[in-house]
Amino acid sequence: MIKIRQILRMHTQGYSKLKIAAQTGVARNTLKKYIKSFSASGLSFEEISELSDKDLEDLFVNPEPKPLDEKLQILFERFPSIDKELKKKGVTRYLLWEQYRSEHPDGFGVSQFKHYYAQWKAQVNPVMRMEHKAGDKLYVDFAGDKLSIVDPQSGEVTAVEVFVCILGASQLTYVEAVMTQQKEDFIAACENALHFYGGVPAAIVPDNLKSAVIRSNKFEPTLNETFADFAEHYSTSILPARAYRPRDKALVENAVRIIYSRIYVKVRRNPYHNLTDLNQAIRQALQEHNAAMLRGRNYSRQQQFDEVEKAALMPLPVLRYELKKQCFATVAKNGHVGLGADKHYYSVPYRYIGKKVKLLYSRHTVEIYYNYERIAVHRRLKSPYQYTTEKEHLASTHRFVSEWTPERFTSWAESIHEDVKLYILKVLDRKQHPEQAYKSCMGILGFAKKAGTERLIKACQRALGYGAYNYKTIQKILERELDLGLTPDETDQLKMPFHDNIRGEGYYQ
Repeated sequence: MIKIRQILRMHTQGYSKLKIAAQTGVARNTLKKYIKSFSASGLSFEEISELSDKDLEDLFVNPEPKPLDEKLQILFERFPSIDKELKKKGVTRYLLWEQYRSEHPDGFGVSQFKHYYAQWKAQVNPVMRMEHKAGDKLYVDFAGDKLSIVDPQSGEVTAVEVFVCILGASQLTYVEAVMTQQKEDFIAACENALHFYGGVPAAIVPDNLKSAVIRSNKFEPTLNETFADFAEHYSTSILPARAYRPRDKALVENAVRIIYSRIYVKVRRNPYHNLTDLNQAIRQALQEHNAAMLRGRNYSRQQQFDEVEKAALMPLPVLRYELKKQCFATVAKNGHVGLGADKHYYSVPYRYIGKKVKLLYSRHTVEIYYNYERIAVHRRLKSPYQYTTEKEHLASTHRFVSEWTPERFTSWAESIHEDVKLYILKVLDRKQHPEQAYKSCMGILGFAKKAGTERLIKACQRALGYGAYNYKTIQKILERELDLGLTPDETDQLKMPFHDNIRGEGYYQ
């Protein structure tokens, strides 16, 4: 305003435009505009001098716009809905012009239509130049200023980070307070945002924070592996903004500035003792912000989202993402690999014995990879020094042994004869742990093939009468019968007590 006063004073004193421009540093075209406005006002320099800076600004910088004629008024009233339609995929200005001309045959041509739309767009939102398609991008960032929570016992104040994201087309905003910018909190906030929107955009545009990008690069940045896995789970892409290029994420930068006045001011009125209470207050203020009318438009962010962008988002997956951690280990000779966090062991296919594998584990599952191929997946168990084994992972001999159970042996014995089953139960009962008797049971039942089923039944019946329950007892009985050349029927009439020559450990009760 000082320069305008100086220009008008020099003009009334008779200085040339060239000299005024040289002394004031104002462009000649701008100078001519001020002088023309001064002449058109009909005011003297003395009257101009008495005006306040605000009145002077209204007179020379922001003059009262001319009223629009009826045809132009109709077109300008149509621009908010045109702007909303342009956010839909496949919609162009030419198509909307054709629709406009079908309703108003005497309306403007396509060139004037585009010119006036650009003029209206510049007045409504002079900063934003990027056109955002519905469902295309979600811009995410952390606010520079932090909020805080207060410990109710000690009164200690803890600063917390504020996560902000915004959809490109509708500008629907999501805000959440988290403890840190670490990947656990960052990914959880991103996931909460997707569930807040009720859908997934085609791409997420983060800043170059370490939780999203390990190494920034102009052409091919290196993404954080966990964040990339999160994007894979939600079937979206990660497009990191270029380092030191705030225009790449101007929308979210502007959103951060807006929430300082619309959310921070309201939230900071009260103290909060935990994140839940703080986020509840943020959510209430956020709802008011999204429901407020956009400048120069007759709709809000929420309305624009519901009408234009909600249907364009991809559906959410059935299950939420589980954050995974990783570690490396070598497969032991028993075909198992240990997860150090729980000291629990999980099986892998036996051909990977001795190989170094990668374990990706979440709250509920453990996945094991070798050369980027998943070779095993298990439900996570936290019982230390225990084994989780899949039968298919074991070699054939190991698999057979792993299937040994008391029920297996009793069922096998029952299929031969009830007396054989009774004898096997006696053998299992004599051991402190059933597994100690498994080999004895295998040997006894194996005699069905070696000596015949009938001989085994008779041997078990005789051994039950002697009260001796072990493999060696059956072995000695069968060997004696075979040595004597007796048939199974002849053994029924044989009265053969145990003599000292067959005595051994475990032969008697």
